Amino acid sequence: MNRTARAFWLSSPGEGEIREVTLPERGESDVLVRSLYSGVSRGTETLVFRGGVPESQHAAMRAPFQEGEFPAPVKYGYLNVGTVEEGPDGLLGRTVFCLYPHQTHYVVPASAVTVVPDTVPAERTFLAGTVETAVNALWDAAPLVGDRIAVVGGGMVGCSVAALLARFPGVRLQLVDADPGRADVAKALGVAFASPGEALGECDLVVHASATEQGLAKSLELLRAEGTVLELSWYGDRRVGLPLGEAFHSRRLNIRSSQVGTVSPARSGSRTYADRLALALDLLADPALDALVTGQSAFEELPEVMPKLASGEIPALCHRVRYADTP
Repeated sequence: MNRTARAFWLSSPGEGEIREVTLPERGESDVLVRSLYSGVSRGTETLVFRGGVPESQHAAMRAPFQEGEFPAPVKYGYLNVGTVEEGPDGLLGRTVFCLYPHQTHYVVPASAVTVVPDTVPAERTFLAGTVETAVNALWDAAPLVGDRIAVVGGGMVGCSVAALLARFPGVRLQLVDADPGRADVAKALGVAFASPGEALGECDLVVHASATEQGLAKSLELLRAEGTVLELSWYGDRRVGLPLGEAFHSRRLNIRSSQVGTVSPARSGSRTYADRLALALDLLADPALDALVTGQSAFEELPEVMPKLASGEIPALCHRVRYADTP
């Protein structure tokens, strides 16, 4: 018996539509999931929506359950939480997280879903993918007790990193952003806020997540001698200029990249992708992380909402999508 679902597709850069799709037959080791919520991260997913993924990065940017090819038509997304309606007894009825696009129902291998801890509400669970990025960033950065740290860029990733760094003992931490409205988010996360002109210098570590040349230049400016900028920004097809003259060499400054697609064994030890996701889900028990959810709309509204998220008409950190059958 053929079963159908509804999915959001990018039909062409800047335009989306909801399509009816046929679900594959469920095998013995598969699960059928009914979506409760999915999330739109303002950074990567809106870049995809604008058609800004460079051709050289098409393979690297491919989502686990993506259909179609960049730039379009493509079904893209990776922040989904739902309920298992069919599958092995141990998963039946459980709330799970999956790196799946925006779709009302879907069939995936049971190994592709992660059970959500009872301490984490379903409406917060879709943040797991971004908190996972923050976990990976801190494995790469390896901050120390008492470090002086700035996070430059108060978007979804920057705020997630700041939220986790706020748990480190003895650190001097600031979230730095040109938008004064981010001060309220910082306060909710328990993090000090500063405009770029007010940010404290002599930092041991600066995490850059603004995806702007100005933000990266400010990050270098805030470092102490031999300090490190951890670069988390994804610039897509844009070229970025760096101030590598002046005192860059004499102060022996460092720039290090971090990318969520790779778990560095040198930094994370023997931990795996699954370990990273499980840790991210555990960390989501903190209700302060609700501050990262800045809007919500119905699944059926995505064709109208996505262009507004991509243009900034709807300001957002992470936008929650609610499905019709959600209780």
